[in-house]
Amino acid sequence: MEIKQIEEKVKAFLVEDLEIEGEKIFPDARLKEDLGIDSLDFVDIVVIVEKTFGFKIKPEDMKDVKTLSQFCEYIASNVE
Repeated sequence: MEIKQIEEKVKAFLVEDLEIEGEKIFPDARLKEDLGIDSLDFVDIVVIVEKTFGFKIKPEDMKDVKTLSQFCEYIASNVE
């Protein structure tokens, strides 16, 4: 899967499932500070990523992921 497809799917679930305003979603947006993703949202994200992309997010892998583009790259590196 190409990174562009991943970015589109991630943006879609951020808007639809987490109700984040579309204009706030850009590659350098920080997950916590700019998008307001908290620990409860992260639980939802784990479930959505597993259903959408077919792998489980490991919390230890996410410790250095701060921006939306880093998150998409993380997904890309785990999708076959």
